[in-house]
Amino acid sequence: MLVQGGIMIKDTDVVIVGTGAAGLFCALHFPEDTKILMITKDAKDRSDSFLAQGGMCMLRDEDDYGQYFEDTMKAGHYENNGKSVEIMIKSSQKIASELLEYGVEFEKDGDSLMFTREGGHSMPRILFHKDITGKEITSKLLDNVSKRKNIEILEYTSMLDIICDKDNKCRGIVMCSQDGSITAARALYTVFACGGLGGLYKHSTNFRHITGDALAIAYKHNIEIEHIDYIQIHPTTLYSEKPGRRFLISESVRGEGAVLLNKDKERFCNELNPRDIVTADIRKQMEKDGMPYVWLSMENIPEDEIRTHFPNILEQCLKEGYDPVKECIPVVPAQHYFMGGIKVNSDSRTSMPYLYAVGETSCNGVHGRNRLASNSLLESMVFAERAADAINKEMLSDAGKYNKLDDVSFLRLACLEDYNNIEALSNEYKEIVLNEIEKEKKRHE
Repeated sequence: MLVQGGIMIKDTDVVIVGTGAAGLFCALHFPEDTKILMITKDAKDRSDSFLAQGGMCMLRDEDDYGQYFEDTMKAGHYENNGKSVEIMIKSSQKIASELLEYGVEFEKDGDSLMFTREGGHSMPRILFHKDITGKEITSKLLDNVSKRKNIEILEYTSMLDIICDKDNKCRGIVMCSQDGSITAARALYTVFACGGLGGLYKHSTNFRHITGDALAIAYKHNIEIEHIDYIQIHPTTLYSEKPGRRFLISESVRGEGAVLLNKDKERFCNELNPRDIVTADIRKQMEKDGMPYVWLSMENIPEDEIRTHFPNILEQCLKEGYDPVKECIPVVPAQHYFMGGIKVNSDSRTSMPYLYAVGETSCNGVHGRNRLASNSLLESMVFAERAADAINKEMLSDAGKYNKLDDVSFLRLACLEDYNNIEALSNEYKEIVLNEIEKEKKRHE
């Protein structure tokens, strides 16, 4: 840590913004002599990756490839990038193997992996750990990252901006700690792994602090963005009148036999259709019934399976006063996922040199207009690893070519006087994103 003119400068090889599955997986794929700085706005275990319930898709065998590809494309209304979809599917078995090596405990039947099914899938191909797959994966990745001496994590630290030189190349970030102190992180490479934008919405399954800051920063610096209005609504979250984040009722519950019922306890839709279709069916039924929710019944699922496969869902429902073993539970659609983002290529490069984006922050076209269930964890790690691989190759090829800026020149680029009012800047970023979403919606009308 250097101090220049009262301003702290922190030097690193790679700065990764975010500690979800994408950011952590990316960090683990650098050599241990590469200096990595990771920052997160909240605690390191409060990313949306930790909240993922259902599981992670994996190609069962070569016979499954064609149908898996078709399921993904169909769910995305055929607006997907076929090359990205192919990369994701063909990388899935390798990713699963790596996760097992990191200690992830997917459910097994003896020595064989078990699979569940969710909406939009033609067959069971989803690896899972109870109903807390995201927590299982992300916590194990965090454990492995914590053991690496070359990786430093700063919690409760917000990215305020990126630092660009006169050639419009990314040179690092400006960040703010919880006590209000400003630091300029000087990095050879920057990776956005900041999650989506659910915190901008009143009803969302996302953590409130995830507000799309990276998108606003990208707009500010004319970095290409794609499909910012492609926002997925999850059809089944537990209905509650309490404020705050909505609790997700995993799609795998319906994959295992749960059905949706109207106010008269009559089934009204195909629960295994893609999310946007089921969401539309639910909203139509809510309007018809004059109710703020519909019912979800688990009566077709054996009690022992509810208790072993869905213990977290059972616990949360009981806290709200519902026992899904004995009765229907009220569910309602809520914002869940962001399919758009900062436009990247198949190696997760953005339009700005030395800047990469992975996970929900990025848009590589895998998901199209609507994400297929349980593709998010897989996609985030596939393209996070590709980002790390690309950076590793580039660092070797650029050795000696990348001139490190001196402290004075670097701080001049940082324009630290622009960050005197952090709250106002945060509000400005939120407005930028919301306004751009509305612009795109109108453009597509």
